[in-house]
Amino acid sequence: MIRRRHVIYVEGYDPQGAEGYYSLFQRSLKRFLAIWPLQVRVAPLQIDSEDLAHWDIEASGPNWRVATRYDFLRQEQMIRANMAEPLRRQVPRAVGWIADYLLTGTLFRVYRASWQYGVALSAFQLGLLLWIALPVVAGWLVAFALSRFAGLPEVASIGIGVVGTVACFAVLRRVADHMRIVQINSHWPYMLEYARGNPSCFDRPVEAGAGCLVAAARASDADEIVVIGHSGGGLTAPAVMERALELDPDLGRRGPKIVLLTLGSIMPGAGVHPQARTIHRIVGRLAAEPSIRWIDAQSRKDVLNFWNFDPVGGVGVEVGARRCNPLIWPVRFRDMLSSQFYKRLRWNFFRMHYQFIMANDRRAPYDYFMLVCGPVAVEDWATRGSEILAQFADDGAYRP
Repeated sequence: MIRRRHVIYVEGYDPQGAEGYYSLFQRSLKRFLAIWPLQVRVAPLQIDSEDLAHWDIEASGPNWRVATRYDFLRQEQMIRANMAEPLRRQVPRAVGWIADYLLTGTLFRVYRASWQYGVALSAFQLGLLLWIALPVVAGWLVAFALSRFAGLPEVASIGIGVVGTVACFAVLRRVADHMRIVQINSHWPYMLEYARGNPSCFDRPVEAGAGCLVAAARASDADEIVVIGHSGGGLTAPAVMERALELDPDLGRRGPKIVLLTLGSIMPGAGVHPQARTIHRIVGRLAAEPSIRWIDAQSRKDVLNFWNFDPVGGVGVEVGARRCNPLIWPVRFRDMLSSQFYKRLRWNFFRMHYQFIMANDRRAPYDYFMLVCGPVAVEDWATRGSEILAQFADDGAYRP
């Protein structure tokens, strides 16, 4: 049984940061405790540096106790700075990414890998293009109407039309933020930059996360170290693991067991790009690395992940007989949530995407809080989840 666990959580491209995720964890814990009558204490959030924060968790049932250190790899400063850049920089960069995906055929490959994700990605791309096009059309109509029907001089009409275009663009910014058009179209150009092997804003978090992992493994004060990457973290977390293996080739060969757990990963969306050299290198190394266990959790009902997809061969990486990773873990959200709550969430795509890291309404083989706080190893949950669930009593006692 696990008694000490060290989690290193790698967030996706989300500006809420350590404070937001700590609050989310605390709120979701209340839902978790409604179905698991356990004793859980979460210590206050500690900001350790510009790169790392952590909180400690103590969880116990009638016959088990687990202490978890939950490290959070901070990227919010970088993400907020990227999203706060002037739109005159963000928009051309995003349009360049959209054009690249069309010209290289990458968007077609995304559709082939997951038509659901392809539709979602196209929706964000079209949202950006509409955000640009609608104000231009509105400004032209204003200028045309003033010149044609109001009799204003052409120069004055054009000037008012330009002002109308800028005003309409600014008004639609709130809609674009609400629909996460700015956030998504800010993320993908940088992710593609990293995938190609160019210097990028992800270099520092990857280095910091790798250093944290190596230090945790050398300390040997945990039974299990779990590096968790959700959403966009499904690219960054494997990069952290691969860099840690460069820093310490003996990682996982001694000391605690090390698991890479990717949840709802969007890595394939960049990995299918023909020039994604860095992703191909990372995936190839981890696919054939026996010292660590890579588990990739996928859900059919999450349109923002790649369901039933091989994250190695599917992105064009072949390692032959040396392959030992990843283990694909199909996750059924329907089993985790009440029917009423599930119906409410099924069209809330982002909330469904975040269900990977939130509490359940029902006991199920996949339960994020049992993965990070419970007494059973993550790999055992992934391979024998139903069997293990049956070994927990109503009061939370674990009797294998």
